[in-house]
Amino acid sequence: MRAQYHFWPGSHGVDAWDVERLIELSVGLPIEPVAIDSIAEVDSVYWFNVDRHRPTVRAVVEHARLIAEVETEHPIILGPDGRVMDGMHRIARAILDGRSVIDAVRFTRLPEPDHRGCDPADLPDRGDR
Repeated sequence: MRAQYHFWPGSHGVDAWDVERLIELSVGLPIEPVAIDSIAEVDSVYWFNVDRHRPTVRAVVEHARLIAEVETEHPIILGPDGRVMDGMHRIARAILDGRSVIDAVRFTRLPEPDHRGCDPADLPDRGDR
């Protein structure tokens, strides 16, 4: 299984959270309906950037495949500030399906990152652990 990480700029470079651990930590959090229009990342460049992940046709098709195959019954995971920590493909699917609300769980405190000041290219895959 491909490892998934949530990245965010930190004080010493990029911080990364292992999505598998975020899912474990979010078990038991209350599920709340969230308006998709209130999710800021929906109108931002989220999966692509010029330096590392260019929006080639192949890359866009891969995201389209992930959106089509995503399991929609799981809530998305939000940070305390409303930032999406897991679930953007589910959000994209909800938009495609014409939904205006999505189920979410929200951390009240930001969990410590699994990696601080890291280079995302150096992070392990599931097989590397």
